[in-house]
Amino acid sequence: MPKVAMHLENYMHGVQGKFEKAYSKPVPRITPHVLRHTFCTNVQQAGLDVKSLQYLMGHSNASVTLDVYTHSSFESVERAFEQIAGNL
Repeated sequence: MPKVAMHLENYMHGVQGKFEKAYSKPVPRITPHVLRHTFCTNVQQAGLDVKSLQYLMGHSNASVTLDVYTHSSFESVERAFEQIAGNL
C-alpha cells in the first residue's frame, strides 16, 4: 500500500508518544503539513524566487504560496530591511 500523509502523521505521533513516555516531556504535535509550511518559509527566506517556489510547492497560484504557506518573522523582516536600508 502506498504511503500517504496520514500514514506519516500516525508514525510521527507514535514517535512523539514514545518520546513523551520515555522522558516525561511534552513534544509539539508536528505533522507532514506543518513541515510543508516550514519548508516553504525556509526556502523563501533563503532567497528562492516566488515562481520557482510556487512550482516546487505545486500551487497553481503564487498568492497561495505567499499568503498561506510562507510566514514572516520579526527577524526575517529585520534582515530584509537591513539589506535595503543603505539604498533609502
